[in-house]
Amino acid sequence: MLFYSTGIPVCILVLKKCKKPGDVLFINASEYFEKGKRQNQLLLEHIEKIVTTYQFRQEEERYSRCVSLQEIKDNGYNLNISRYISTARPEPEIDLYEVHNTLTDLERKIFEATNKHNEFLKDLGLPLLPLNKMTINSSNITLTRFANES
Repeated sequence: MLFYSTGIPVCILVLKKCKKPGDVLFINASEYFEKGKRQNQLLLEHIEKIVTTYQFRQEEERYSRCVSLQEIKDNGYNLNISRYISTARPEPEIDLYEVHNTLTDLERKIFEATNKHNEFLKDLGLPLLPLNKMTINSSNITLTRFANES
């Protein structure tokens, strides 16, 4: 268990007199725990990962990083883990060509469905839905909204 009845993040500092490397190892284990009802827990596998990373000073993206004392100095001696280890996940790339084709296809289907629906409304003597005027060129589609002509 971490700290009972508190929701604060936990930070452990290990200070050694005989430290030789000229850097500081930051480990961000904020995503390595088991969520509990009233309290989160570190499982044995999480503890082992933290200890192994510490013992062998391993660097892992989004988890651990050795930071030079000069970089810490340049950051005003700020030891906030998020300054040195980003846990942000990159957003997936969007294929704009594919999105454009999908939207064009949807607009075409909407246009066709609206025309078909308007035929039924006309037969029933009801007001028609507004249409999009659709001009289809070889590589693009132009849509213009206009009111139905009676």
